[in-house]
Amino acid sequence: MNHRSKPDLPDILTVEEIASYLKVTERSIYGLLSKGEIPAFKVGGSWRFKREEIEGWIKKNTIKKVAASDDDCPTR
Repeated sequence: MNHRSKPDLPDILTVEEIASYLKVTERSIYGLLSKGEIPAFKVGGSWRFKREEIEGWIKKNTIKKVAASDDDCPTR
């Protein structure tokens, strides 16, 4: 069970819904699609996205800040 608040999204999303969810333009989504950088599939001529796959894609593409280790510090 996920206790974080997240918008109630359907399991399958449209380009418009994905753009809104990611807070980008639909044009940006089409750009990602043309490069094959976002998981999607077509129904007829329309792109669709599985919410679960988009959430995984977000996690995979999230850059995490790593604390500098002692090995990264110059030796005196």
